[in-house]
Amino acid sequence: MAKEFDVCVIGTGPGGYVAAIRASQLGFKTAVVEKRFLGGVCLNIGCIPTKALLRSAEVFESISHASDYGVDVKDFSANFDGMVKRSRKVADKMSKGVQFLMKANKIEVLNGTGVFKSDKELSVQDDKGKEQETVKAKHFIIATGARPFELPHIEIDGELVIDSEKAMQLEKQPKKMLIMGAGAIGVEFAYFYNSIGTEVTLVELQDSLVPVEDKDVGKELGKIYKKKGMNIMTGSSVEKVEKKGKGAKVTVKTKKGKEEIEVDVVLSAVGVTGNVENLGLDKAGVKHEKGAITVEKPSYKTSADNIYAVGDVIGAPWLAHKASHEAIICVENLAGENPHAMNYDNIPGCTYCEPQIASVGYTEEQAKEEGYDILVGKFPFSASGKASGLGHEEGFVKVIFDKKYGEWLGCHMIGSHVTELIAEAVVARDLETTGHEIISAVHPHPTMSEAVMEAAAEAYGEGVHLGSKPKKK
Repeated sequence: MAKEFDVCVIGTGPGGYVAAIRASQLGFKTAVVEKRFLGGVCLNIGCIPTKALLRSAEVFESISHASDYGVDVKDFSANFDGMVKRSRKVADKMSKGVQFLMKANKIEVLNGTGVFKSDKELSVQDDKGKEQETVKAKHFIIATGARPFELPHIEIDGELVIDSEKAMQLEKQPKKMLIMGAGAIGVEFAYFYNSIGTEVTLVELQDSLVPVEDKDVGKELGKIYKKKGMNIMTGSSVEKVEKKGKGAKVTVKTKKGKEEIEVDVVLSAVGVTGNVENLGLDKAGVKHEKGAITVEKPSYKTSADNIYAVGDVIGAPWLAHKASHEAIICVENLAGENPHAMNYDNIPGCTYCEPQIASVGYTEEQAKEEGYDILVGKFPFSASGKASGLGHEEGFVKVIFDKKYGEWLGCHMIGSHVTELIAEAVVARDLETTGHEIISAVHPHPTMSEAVMEAAAEAYGEGVHLGSKPKKK
């Protein structure tokens, strides 16, 4: 006999578990179906454990430069196994937190893989495909997330070529690593492994690192990474990975020709694709294309009337906070709450390498392509007293305003812990704050955050700390 619920959520990542909790809060009898672990990729093998690893690398790097701060430290080394164990401990704690929230909100957890039998019934199956139970629900929400994209000519075998999950749990630190793809995942792991002594080669098809970011940010990160000793190969692609000895021989196509590089392991970080397979979507009448389920916004309804989808499985941007926000909007719509629709032009992106990267809105190039007459201001952290005191002078804050109305079109940062600063730009843009209002808002000194105000002042020719000449009005 099928179990019956008001809402059944498939997947418990940042989209799924948030949807379930909000549904329960709004009075829906709720269940979740999870085949692996509560919290999904983000809490267990993604966002959270990688940030723990990056923090370990940051601490190690700080100790390495302790003498710059007048501190003498002797006999220290990177304990790779200890770093991995700490990251797993952090991830386990967060996953247990989600388990507690399920119990606290009286959400039934069904362990297994959810496969639709129809648009009204779901089969919960074990890892061998045997049905454990069936579920009927008034509303189903698909939040199955995404997985690493695999290039057709380069197999991720878990030994020579690994994915991000394996990269954060290697048994032994590699001496040499090649990373395919310089997006957020690629540059984060590049920083981690380089910081603790691994020789890192970073291969990116586009002409700069983090190609979705403003070009100035990509160029700055490239300079910093080269200074750290990384081998940066932009405008290049991996053609072949062959086994050689205990490692791999990698053939890279560059603008100058082909180059062969020998490494211990290759990390594939070329993107992700939605988990749409083996869910019985065709039986449920749910349309999907190129690894993403098609939905109507802001309801997030699929082509089946009572089935919805949120998060990575509906496509870019593949961000945890975007998934959670979609989940809340989706469920509140089901409850007749009439929530505000998400502004997809105002979703911040954060990359946690060091220096960190944070951005929201148009890049300078995009703003020009849209036909805006723009004002651009940039304030380097080398001119910041707080950054100098911290010993992190690399990077900058860059702001872009519409010249006619002062609309804040974009904000791009690269520097120490700038992911903690980007929320100011997100809220200000949501409130339609102008450039002059940012300048007139008193920012505390000395802080990293005042660089935002300083950059805005530079855009309008009102900066006082860079010796800039006033701009003609």
